[in-house]
Amino acid sequence: MPKARILIADDDRLVLTTVASGLRKAGYTIIEVNDGSEAVRLCKEQQPDLAILDIRMPGMDGIETARHLQDLTETPFFILSAYGDKELVEKATDLGALGYLVKPIDIEQIVPTIEAALKRSVQIKKLQESESHLVSTLKKNQVTSTAVGVVMERHRLSHDAAFEKLRNHARSQRRKLTDIADELIKAVETVNIH
Repeated sequence: MPKARILIADDDRLVLTTVASGLRKAGYTIIEVNDGSEAVRLCKEQQPDLAILDIRMPGMDGIETARHLQDLTETPFFILSAYGDKELVEKATDLGALGYLVKPIDIEQIVPTIEAALKRSVQIKKLQESESHLVSTLKKNQVTSTAVGVVMERHRLSHDAAFEKLRNHARSQRRKLTDIADELIKAVETVNIH
């Protein structure tokens, strides 16, 4: 199984080269950049599995870069810093950082941290997909319930009878119940506007 692709952003050439070289030896594919803007651009284009961002870079620092990654990509990230400052750690974790690494970096110690973060990232992505599915299902149920209410009122039917009437109509047209329900609600809204 291929190792992950990791983007490393650090303006300190020595740190960048050392960390990149060590992680390559550990089997990872590495993308090296020395500023935040380039990190965001490459994350959008290449979608690495993880980004390691130096906190203090000229121009766009690590925190600002992380904000852009959150807004524009799905790339999970670590913050890398020479400082263990509590305020910086808090900012990073509030943004969703999977970790906060303090320089100097020991490659042998960082690899298990990276592996744990990658697994955590997959879990988070699955939870987000599940949440999205649940929201979509709830929205569909809400549309159907509203349409059933309209049919109940118009035809003076019980909830079950109105639901059956709506479902039978959808079946007779060989369409999804939610599509029929959505059309009914839009038609009622249009009538109410005029």
